[in-house]
Order: sequence, then C-alpha cells, then structure tokens
Amino acid sequence: MHKLLSTRIPHLSLTKVVKHPWQIGSLLIVAIMLAPILALMLTALESSEGIFAQLADTVLVTYISNSLLMLFGVCALSLLIGLPLAWLVAMCQFPGKRFFSWALVLPLAMPAYIVAYIYSDFFDYAGPVQIWLRDIFGWQHADEYWFFDIRSIPGACVVLALVLYPYVYLFLRSAFSQNNLGQIQASRLLGDSPWQSFWRISVPQTRGIIVASLALVGMETLADFATMHYFAINTMTTAVYDTWLGYYSLPAAAKLSILMLAMIFLLLAIEKRQRINKQNYAHNDNFNTREMYHLTGWRAGLATGFATLVIFAGFILPMLVLCGFIVDYHDQVWNQDFITYGSKSLIIALLAATCCVFIAMVINFGLRQSQQNTSLNQHWTQQFPGQFASMGYALPGTVLAIGVIIPMTSIELWSNEILEQWFGWQPGLFLTGTTFAIIFAYVVRFCAIPIGSVQESMHKISPHLDQASRSMGRGFTSTAFRIHVPLLKRILLTSGLLVFIESMKELPAALLLRPFGFETLATYVYQYVSDEQLEQASLAALSIVILGLVPLLIVNRMSQQSVRHAKSTNNERASPTNDVAAQ
Repeated sequence: MHKLLSTRIPHLSLTKVVKHPWQIGSLLIVAIMLAPILALMLTALESSEGIFAQLADTVLVTYISNSLLMLFGVCALSLLIGLPLAWLVAMCQFPGKRFFSWALVLPLAMPAYIVAYIYSDFFDYAGPVQIWLRDIFGWQHADEYWFFDIRSIPGACVVLALVLYPYVYLFLRSAFSQNNLGQIQASRLLGDSPWQSFWRISVPQTRGIIVASLALVGMETLADFATMHYFAINTMTTAVYDTWLGYYSLPAAAKLSILMLAMIFLLLAIEKRQRINKQNYAHNDNFNTREMYHLTGWRAGLATGFATLVIFAGFILPMLVLCGFIVDYHDQVWNQDFITYGSKSLIIALLAATCCVFIAMVINFGLRQSQQNTSLNQHWTQQFPGQFASMGYALPGTVLAIGVIIPMTSIELWSNEILEQWFGWQPGLFLTGTTFAIIFAYVVRFCAIPIGSVQESMHKISPHLDQASRSMGRGFTSTAFRIHVPLLKRILLTSGLLVFIESMKELPAALLLRPFGFETLATYVYQYVSDEQLEQASLAALSIVILGLVPLLIVNRMSQQSVRHAKSTNNERASPTNDVAAQ
C-alpha cells in the first residue's frame, strides 16, 4: 500500500506539507470550517429514538413534496419574469431602459418575509383589496366569491419569485449582451420574426446560463425559512427548525439536514457545471455593441409597463408601505430596542466580516505559497482548501445552525467535565450560550465571498513581483504584506463589506443560535412579523433593506463594467470583415 501511494504521489511527505506556516493555517481553517458538516454526518448516524422514523411515516413525504413544489414553482416564475426582462434590457431600446437596467435588481435587497407580510396584509380577507371588492360587488361573506389565497404554496412562490428573479435577470442580461449579433441578423434575413429569432438563436446560446441561474434560485428557495414559517408551509428547512425546537432531537434534525444537503449540493453541482459552459459562451462570440431592436408604439409601452409592474410589485410597493409605517408610527419605531439590537448586530457583523477577510488572506496566501513551491504543485493542499472552506455558503441557515450546535455542545460537555474534575468549576454554555456561536456560523456561511474575490484578484498579480521581492531578500510573509495586501486592499474592503451586510441580514442561523434574551436586527424584525406587527419594527426593516442595496449596486456595477470591458476588447480584435457585417 505504501509503495502504491509513493508511486501515485511521489512528492507527498509530511515535512513538505507542513513546511510553510500559511499552508498549515489553511489546513487548520479548512478543518474548523468543515466541522459543522462532519458533525452533521456523524450525528445523523446516531439513534434518534424513533423520532425520525415517526416523521418518515407521517409528515416527511409532505416536507419533501412541499419543498419540491416550492423549488419548481419559484424557478418557473423567476424564469418567466427574469428571462424577458433580461432580453429587453440587453437587446432592445425602449423608454426607461437605462433606469430599469439597474433598478430591476433592487427587489433582491428586500427580505422575502417582509414582502410576504405586506402582501398578506393586502390580500387577506380583512385586507384592503378584498374589502374594496366586497364594497364594489356587495358581497357579504367569503363563501360568496373566490379569491387567491396568498398564504399558500402558490402565494409563497409568487412572493419568493418577486425577490429572487434578479438572479435570472443578472445572469441572462450579461449572456444576451454577449449574443452573436451576426447570427441574429442572419436569422432575420432568412425570414425569422424577432420572436422566432429569440427562440432559435438567443435561448439556445444561453441555455446553460439559464440552468445555472435557476440552480441559484433553487438553492435560495430551499434555504428560505422565514417566508415558509410565516405562511405555515412545511418544508425541509422548517422541518429542521421544528424538529430541534419541538422534539429536542439533534440526531433527527441532523438526518433531515442531510436530506436537505443532498438537494442543495445537487443544485450546486448543476450550477458549477453550467458555469463552465457560461465561460465557453463568453469567449466564443463577438459582443453586441448596440441594441438589436428599437421598440416603438404599443411594443415600447408594453416593455416599459412590464418592467415597471415587476419593480413596483417587488420593491417600490414594499418600500412605500415601510415608509408609511415609519411615518405613522414614528414615536414607536425609534426606540431603545432598535438602537440596542442594531448596535449589537453591527458589532457581530463587523467581527464576522473581519474574521472572513482574515481567513481569505490566510487561505489565498497559502495557495500562493504552495504555487511557488514546486514540490507541492500537484498536492491536494494547493487545490482544495479554498473550495472546502467555501462549502458553508451552500448551507441553509437552519442546517448550518444544527451543524454548529453539535460540535460546540460536545466541546462544552467535555470542558465542563474536565474542569469540574480538576478545579471543581464549570464554565457552563460558554460557546452556545454566547454570541460566539452566531459569529462562527456567519463566518462559516459567508467566508466564501472574500475567498473567491481575493483568489480572483490574486490571479492578476504577476509572479514576477514575488520573484523580484525574493531577489531582494524578502521572505514570503514580508512579500505578502508589502506587495499583495496593498494591491488587494480594495477587494478586501469590498468583500468585507459584502460579508458585513449579509451578516446583518442573516435570520435562520441567528434564530437558532442566539443566546437567551439576545436579538439581532433581523430576528427583531421577524419577531414582529410573526406577531403581525411589522409596523412596530418598520424602521429596523427599512434599515435591513437599505443595507441590502449596497452589495446589489456593487454587483450590478461590476457586471456592467465587465460587459463593457468585454465589448471594447472584442471590438479592438474585430476584423474589418466583421465590422462590415455588423453594419
């Protein structure tokens, strides 16, 4: 066996693996970040005292079927909204296009459970819409007419699609901007209508990106807890929450979490596979440098009206309602609870962002160091630390919380037992009973953001700078802080800001891991939403929305800059023949 390993991995040895401190740090971080997933797997093997069997015999099929119905419903509606909007913005000229190009991403900043509350308030039996209908037609009771039930699986699909369609829109807007203009013009010359050209040319070229964007929508749908819990829809994510708080059975909750992880990682594998196809599409065709269609008349009005309706339903209306609540309840929304919980959330989010940025630096510096060490070029430590450490981003908040509770509880039990024997003192719940658990969960979930960003930026730093630094007698650590960090300063700040904002918005993990009597801004808002009193927390909800706008505007700006850069690059490389054909 030893001879076989030596043949397959000739340069593998312990001394080579642990030779450099940055690589050691990367491996330690990976081990810590994988602890929740490994703990889930081990705990799922334990006996659940018949609780999981009881769930499997009674409600598990309902949990799975509801999750699948939500998955397909939200993906279908998101595609119906995002696909035409992306094509209109990328390929057509119509009134308001410049505004809609960035405004259509704004609904992504609106938490779905806030939209769910607002639309429930509007469309319930006691809401203004049904009251107005009863006044108009003289109806007296609900039995006299039929009205769409917003508190249902179709209603939840509509709510989630209104806030998740920007994933499809962003992906496809960039993809349609990269469509081969010559192929579309050739299709039109052969007699195809714009509609036929769209289905025969544009859609096939972007099929892989459609699948990738829908995979992301599906992951967000399966991970959503607050909307499902508010609408009383039993899905896998609410099942994990209810099993832990209702039965206090970690093994049963872990088994449910493993089933949910299988669904999530399947979608993640689909997204990753299609991302490769997306890169191939981006390099195969010349970019469209001008709009293909100039809409006029009723077509222009229809395009503008559709985009206006979508952004009004997904963002403007909820914002108007929140602002109206703030005006009406201004004496109540600005209170000590908002200040206290807001400041605590700021501190926790700042600590989580700092830890994530530090982890990203350690992992990527370890990768850079291993790339310079030829003896480790083929070793797994060079390839996988960043990927393994980023796996937590795919974990739903409820699943991640269970994965964090399991190892921390074991550490607390072991520590209390040892310290009781040695010193006659027990520290108690020094991990799960403090904010450390929340911060650790945030770091596991969001460290993928700076890891990926820093890795992409470090690829652009020439190795010659490292060689020049070494020729001047500098070691790797000195080179990292004198050369790499100044060059990465902007991306470190940007990715840290994104982690900060995502931590401010995170709800399911905070609900399960918060200490007794502790609230974050997100849990504070959700408590009032659950009690049908969003008015009392409208200022906190608006704060979360405004914070969520920052990363969206950053991502949208970066997306538009990348498309413009690609267009200019392709225009410079275009031959005179292509220029004549384009004209």
